[in-house]
Amino acid sequence: MADFYDLLGVSRDADADTLKRSYRRMARQYHPDINKDPGAEDKFKEIGRAYEVLSDPQTRARYDQFGEAGLGGAAGMPDMGDMGGFADLFETFFSGFGGGMGGPSAGGARRRGPRQGDDLRFDLTISFSEAVFGQEKEIQIRHLETCNSCSGSGAKSGSGPTSCGTCGGAGQVRRATRTPFGSFTQVAACPTCEGTGQVIADPCGSCGGQGLQQVRKKLRINIPAGVDTGTRLRVADEGNAGQRGGPAGDLYVFLTVQSHPNLRRDGINIHSEVAVNYLQAILGDTIEVETVDGPEQLEIPAGTQPGAVLTLTGKGVPKLGNPVARGNHLIQIKVQLPTKVNREERELLEQLAGHHTAKGQKHPHKSGLFGGLFG
Repeated sequence: MADFYDLLGVSRDADADTLKRSYRRMARQYHPDINKDPGAEDKFKEIGRAYEVLSDPQTRARYDQFGEAGLGGAAGMPDMGDMGGFADLFETFFSGFGGGMGGPSAGGARRRGPRQGDDLRFDLTISFSEAVFGQEKEIQIRHLETCNSCSGSGAKSGSGPTSCGTCGGAGQVRRATRTPFGSFTQVAACPTCEGTGQVIADPCGSCGGQGLQQVRKKLRINIPAGVDTGTRLRVADEGNAGQRGGPAGDLYVFLTVQSHPNLRRDGINIHSEVAVNYLQAILGDTIEVETVDGPEQLEIPAGTQPGAVLTLTGKGVPKLGNPVARGNHLIQIKVQLPTKVNREERELLEQLAGHHTAKGQKHPHKSGLFGGLFG
């Protein structure tokens, strides 16, 4: 037996809705009334068994931990006398379940109308600068569009749908189930015609009777200023096309922002570090620093202490949705001390150290040469 998740074509973290949608699609594809290929019926049963296990949180947890060995024989195609398990699979596959003595299913009737297309996800990686200031990007996606050859009908040109032989054109099928509580009748959309009451006898050669074709399409999307990793952009109507004239789904673009070698983002603020020598820290200076806007002048006040943070106001990230409002750029000062000095520099430093000692500073030979400078 193949992995249950692989059978249903989903990832191991798929939620209940994703499991159900995938099961419906796979079950329709391999249902023996539709697919006459050898092995289709066995595949259909395997898909049903996989869904029965994964749709129940308890059996899914056991399967995730121990595989099939953890099921203890609990898994398998539901017995016709098991009302609970059969009803769930019946409802899921046919997308409509009517409990009670033959009452019509509202879900079956809904299948006759147009069906909205699925939403799609696209993961896009952008640069640090593109996230800060925004950018128009071109992406390429694959999605389902209405077949041009048959205009979505699924039938070859010059032909049309015929009445479904499974349900006699009613679009619904009924199945009686005997349980310890009595007999019940399930009413659901016909699996052959999916509730339409019609089938395509001569399908379109371009789309195989589906009415949809997978195409590759280029899109230009606008990335607004201030986005960050995890931002989701919605592109309306660029998901899969709907069936039978239904509306298209949407495309969701999930962004990942590349890191910057020298700048770090925290919300709408930018952080970085800059190194200055001890004379610049003591006397003050004006230096050039890197920002998201390019090189900027930063004033180092006289007496700047190691670890001090200086601010460039308004040089941070634009606020998402309000690009006029920007954060700040916070720069931490790193003071570099020389490891060696020449004789002339040492004499000057000793004079300075002596000057500070005369004013009550500790003797440089006891506190260190630069203890006098920064005391």
